[in-house]
Amino acid sequence: MPVRRTNEHYRPEGEHLTEEQVTQLMHAARGRGRHGHRDATMILLAFRHGLRVSELVGLRWGQINFTAKTLRVVRVKNGSPSMQFLADVEIIALEQLRPTPFQHRSPVFIGERGPLSPAAFAQMLRRAAEYIDFPVKAHPHMLRHACGYKLVNQGVNVRAIQHHLGHKNIQHTVRYTTLVPQQGFWND
Repeated sequence: MPVRRTNEHYRPEGEHLTEEQVTQLMHAARGRGRHGHRDATMILLAFRHGLRVSELVGLRWGQINFTAKTLRVVRVKNGSPSMQFLADVEIIALEQLRPTPFQHRSPVFIGERGPLSPAAFAQMLRRAAEYIDFPVKAHPHMLRHACGYKLVNQGVNVRAIQHHLGHKNIQHTVRYTTLVPQQGFWND
């Protein structure tokens, strides 16, 4: 039986999106179909909170506190749960999606046939990228990587990033520091 190669073999090093590219994908998603706002909101939350696709599609209304502007992130893969703040743009986007009345256990992101699946989100993201002739083949995990790299580039402490992404092991977080372009150490 053949041995599967490592992920690095299948995916190029540094495979992540810039914030500008995420914005382009959001605009493309918003411009496509009757669920454009929902799709753009999904991209926004996946990027800002470093959500895995299963965490995103598994999001429930009870995890969102509109008054405190917080999101209770329940991590998969034995990750550490966290409470994260929601920016005003995220609150506004989510309020536009919130049904009245709503159940706390109800999924946030639903489609014609019920809760969205990870495959449905991946397909939507791929179609949004194709719609704008995106230069790379976009997949959902790129949004999580984009979050990690963005936070490193902003100078956020690696331990804070570890908590934000829900990594149990700091080594999973340190990988985001290896590809960040460094300025020169001397100014001569």
